[in-house]
Amino acid sequence: MASIGEGREATAEMLTLTADRIRLPALATAHSHAFQRALRGCAQRPGDPGGDDFWSWRRAMYTLAASLTPESMHRVAGVAFRELRRAGVLTVGEFHYVHHQPGGGPYADRTVMADAVIDAARSAGLRIALLRVAYHRAGAGRPPEAEQLRFCDPSVDDVLGDVETLRAKWRGNPDVVIGVAAHSVRAVPPEWIGPLAGHAARHAIPFHMHVAEQAREVAECIAETGRRPVELLSEQGALSNRFVAVHAIHIEPHEARLLGEARAFACICPTTERDLGDRLADVGALRAAGARLCTGVDSHVRVDPIEDARSLETHERVRLGARVTFRPEGARTPAESLWHAASLTGAAACGFDGAGGAVVVRRDDPALDLVADALLLDAIVFGAGAGIIEGVDVSPPAGVRPR
Repeated sequence: MASIGEGREATAEMLTLTADRIRLPALATAHSHAFQRALRGCAQRPGDPGGDDFWSWRRAMYTLAASLTPESMHRVAGVAFRELRRAGVLTVGEFHYVHHQPGGGPYADRTVMADAVIDAARSAGLRIALLRVAYHRAGAGRPPEAEQLRFCDPSVDDVLGDVETLRAKWRGNPDVVIGVAAHSVRAVPPEWIGPLAGHAARHAIPFHMHVAEQAREVAECIAETGRRPVELLSEQGALSNRFVAVHAIHIEPHEARLLGEARAFACICPTTERDLGDRLADVGALRAAGARLCTGVDSHVRVDPIEDARSLETHERVRLGARVTFRPEGARTPAESLWHAASLTGAAACGFDGAGGAVVVRRDDPALDLVADALLLDAIVFGAGAGIIEGVDVSPPAGVRPR
């Protein structure tokens, strides 16, 4: 059985320094909802008298989703993806779930919304993993709400039919990977998980899923199945080195071990998780268990992939009240490990082998004044942001995984 690669190892040569430029592997964001870029600034004022949280934010997101057309989806995604490219991102994993017309009826071309997103990514110069999301219900025993109808399909066969349509349509394009996703244990019945995971395994394509982003999600999963989310996924055969657990916040140590034993990815989305008050993932437990860490822009509330990489360490400092919370194996420094997570590992989570290009930084950028050459990567990861990136150089695609 083919599998998604581990990602090329970072070495002492990860950073290349010439007289006036620094080159590093291009960045990747493994979890994106491009249409949510249109929400920026729209949900930052106090609203719900009962308290603002993920669930009150979701109402604003539903209002936006209800307004989308193929044309506006393409336009908004284009804005989102051009901003990612300027920030040094070359690879995006797009967790796509706005499929149908308002009211839930499919378009005559069932994949027109997904195609609009893929075309926007390619026009912006990005490689894209389009993760076609399965969504069926509002929760255990609850039909979809009116605002969710355009996300939903009546059967898992409808989902996989669209996956295969997209794979056939984009086969041969080395910059497009088609994968499959389950939205969450809340939105997908337990009996759908095995068929979705099996399809991903048979075709060696990525399988992504929101996992334990909210405590309520965990409680509802236990009430329905008697299992915590990662326990359920393990029993359903979903965990593998193709599986990407997005967020993985409210998990127990034994769930981290299940992810690590499968060599699964854990995609942390720091800027969105801060914005939504999701709390902090136990990155230390995930790392110690062997889960492969990567990062995602998620809601596009802010685009700074260097900040996302840094947060894999600095959020742990906040959570633990300590500094320098991990020591990478071998000769790799923390900065090298974090850049690897935000570039090569993120690309691997999206089904690509290698970063596909390089970001370029000016050596004379003011953020690097007074920094010794030997500490440049440390200074970039811990002391700079995406504004330091001058551009992205694209190398010829090589070693792309089968679709």
